[in-house]
Amino acid sequence: MKAQEITFSLRRTSTILAVSVLTLTLVAALTGILLAFYYEPTAGGSYNSLRFMTTVIPNGWLFRSIHDIAGNLVIVVALIQLVVMFFGERFRRSWLTAWISGIVFITIAMGLGWTAMILDWSQVGFWRLKIELGIIESIPFAGTALRDILTGGGALNTLTVARMFTLHSYILSIVAVILSIVHLASLVWQEREVKSEALDSTAAPTADSLSTALSDASNA
Repeated sequence: MKAQEITFSLRRTSTILAVSVLTLTLVAALTGILLAFYYEPTAGGSYNSLRFMTTVIPNGWLFRSIHDIAGNLVIVVALIQLVVMFFGERFRRSWLTAWISGIVFITIAMGLGWTAMILDWSQVGFWRLKIELGIIESIPFAGTALRDILTGGGALNTLTVARMFTLHSYILSIVAVILSIVHLASLVWQEREVKSEALDSTAAPTADSLSTALSDASNA
């Protein structure tokens, strides 16, 4: 009985963490939309626009900090949530949707962090992306083509910032929101399955005992 209570607590915790993942994703998306009003996706303008947001726009620094914290924290929470799902024995008919959406969400969230590294046009982000693009270029057959697609021709310039901004703001962000919703919905569906099966299991003995009592009465 105690093991069943622990499993139930872990399942409920995983659902709560999934709600947290969705909340953090929405917070990051909404603050990103606010930042996009002032962001300039160019090689020189990106740094100046972010500095303008931080120093001139009222509470701009706060929205930027919330955006960064939510984007980083959602990865940690999503990883913890998958571990809790595993120990909570989330292996039911809808487990495939929950696990795939959770794993893909973490990958997309990391991709959001990766595409954001060049958006501030800082020295750290510039050289980090340059090194990692060199690793991508070393991939056999498709490495060079993939680098050209990401950078817009090979060199890191305004076109690179524009493409990374498009991937970060329009493609990966939308996919992350959709996956977080699907992930939470699949876990809620699992909880309903567990509750319905628990009700069926408790109702079955009652029906059996009633039929036994009726048969005994008829025999008497």
